[in-house]
Amino acid sequence: MGVGAKKSTKSIACIYARSADAKNDAFFSTLTRSMEQEALKEGFIVKYSFTAYDIHNPATQRQIINNEVDGVAVLGRCDKETLKFLKQHFKKVVYTGLNALDAEYDQVICDGYAVAADAMEYLISLGHTKIGYIGEMQKEVRYSAYRDVLKKHYITIDNNLVTDVPISSDGGYQGAKRILGKTREVTAFLCINDITAIGVLKAIQDSNYKVPEDISVISIDDIEISQYVSPMLTTMHIPIEEMGKMAAKILIDRINNGHLLPLKISLPYYLVKRESCGVCKRM
Repeated sequence: MGVGAKKSTKSIACIYARSADAKNDAFFSTLTRSMEQEALKEGFIVKYSFTAYDIHNPATQRQIINNEVDGVAVLGRCDKETLKFLKQHFKKVVYTGLNALDAEYDQVICDGYAVAADAMEYLISLGHTKIGYIGEMQKEVRYSAYRDVLKKHYITIDNNLVTDVPISSDGGYQGAKRILGKTREVTAFLCINDITAIGVLKAIQDSNYKVPEDISVISIDDIEISQYVSPMLTTMHIPIEEMGKMAAKILIDRINNGHLLPLKISLPYYLVKRESCGVCKRM
């Protein structure tokens, strides 16, 4: 931290609601870094951070109950129990992520449903109909979009083409191997994020298929490494740094009583076409 940060007594906390290892998660680490940089400009520091999994830890609970910070940023979708706990102990809360919350909090969203729907539309425009889904499925808008777009195009949903796996490279690898072990019909995969997609790419190659000649892969986030894997990953660009900056701005404005009504801001996204998607060559 710089000299300015040391002088500051104003502070915020971050809770990683979807990741047990946020420091090694490119999405959350980028989000946090941009929040820290923006907060520092306003004379705030990120005093501590914890995951939703830490909430039952006595030391973490003491920090929360003692309310040692001026506000909290929730990164990634929370369950109702976590939200209830935060509401009891924090008056100043901002949420940022891809799944909008049904809660009266300030929110900075990049619409995960619309993002995944556009990714699916792109695959279908390339002629793909046997499209697999790899990622979390429970209460996940990206999976809802996957199903809804297939229905929109009168494409039968095949449960052999979907798998509920943790958001990780290993989850992606295991999920793709599972699907490829059941069927040879799949011609494309929608992956819940880039980290998962990297595991999927490896599984496809280990199963003696080529990307994109045999199977196309599209994902969501556009983290830096996505352009350095081989083949380079086609992905939906999420403005992660802007989400972090905006979340910090709104939270600090809330702390300073700059606004009273809950704000909901939606940031734009776009498709980044690289090497991992191609025209479907199988009927």
